[in-house]
Amino acid sequence: MWLQIAITAVLVAMIPAAIVYFSKEKNKYRKLIAVTVALTFELIMFGAFTRLTDSGLGCPDWPGCYGHANPLLAHADIKAAEIAMPTGPVTIQKAWIEMVHRYLAMSVGLLIAAQMLIAWVRRRQLSTAPWLSTFLLFFVCLQGAFGAWTVTLKLQPVIVTTHLLLGMGLLALLGASLEQQTRSVQLAAPASRALVWSASLALLMVVIQVALGGWVSTNYAAMACADYPLCNGQAMPAMDFEHGFHLWRELGKTMNGDYLPFNALVAIQWVHRNFAVFVVLSCLWAAWVTSRTTGMEKLGRYLFIAILAQFLIGVSTVYFSWPLLLAVLHNGGAATLVLLLTMLNYRIRHGKLAAAKDRS
Repeated sequence: MWLQIAITAVLVAMIPAAIVYFSKEKNKYRKLIAVTVALTFELIMFGAFTRLTDSGLGCPDWPGCYGHANPLLAHADIKAAEIAMPTGPVTIQKAWIEMVHRYLAMSVGLLIAAQMLIAWVRRRQLSTAPWLSTFLLFFVCLQGAFGAWTVTLKLQPVIVTTHLLLGMGLLALLGASLEQQTRSVQLAAPASRALVWSASLALLMVVIQVALGGWVSTNYAAMACADYPLCNGQAMPAMDFEHGFHLWRELGKTMNGDYLPFNALVAIQWVHRNFAVFVVLSCLWAAWVTSRTTGMEKLGRYLFIAILAQFLIGVSTVYFSWPLLLAVLHNGGAATLVLLLTMLNYRIRHGKLAAAKDRS
């Protein structure tokens, strides 16, 4: 099984590798990073699709599916599980969704391993230290471990949420690596205090909101509030914060093993949607300051568009009763904000370093 899985992962990774190899771009290493960023973004989107279609346990073991490399070979076991529990998490469709997600993740890991190898072999030609690419390999292995624990610990909310956060962190690190190789945008002067503070605050707010959003999704609390801006017709509905935000517990259960009360789900959703106000305000401030900074205008406009789109998608998911497409796009919007804000913060700090060198 392990050999079959490894061969399949390599075959999947060969598709983005071929895009890099046959591209006309001279800097193939930068192209490799850019393709890995794109694939990681798609992986986050597909991970959201896997979670929202309740396919996380489509194959209840790891890394294979009932001890096989793919659901086709495990068809008999999957069918037996589906017959035994028709409304359960195991179906042929869900098994394929879960395994496609795993193979995409493995291909990202292989591309990052290739980046690290190239970075060490060509460290003099690239003129950049290979430590970031080395840390990326460690980070993607950690992400893979949480992916395994997501299955073996039966979708425990804190594990699944951490898995999501690590995925966003991986995207951010890859974005920083891409910026390191690009160096196409330089600040004409040291970044203003407003730019530094607004960019840092916006990134912090988005990271916290991603964690809260992951907690909503992994606890299936998306529709605990059926309207907006009120929650079930109230500004302050009855909420159970103690059970809602107790981290180490089983899915759908309290820390004592009882069923999670509905008011706990309301508390989870209420915190997420109200914290979004601070996220929007901080991102709008960062977008406005960035758009007024020479050489950063385009990035500021992108950030402005991204935060408005994300807010509208979030509200639309409530009004349209959380359709799958909007929910997946909402995760993609969060990933876009993480990537843009990482690029912004990297450029600010790179510009400050450049200015310091000029003065010396």
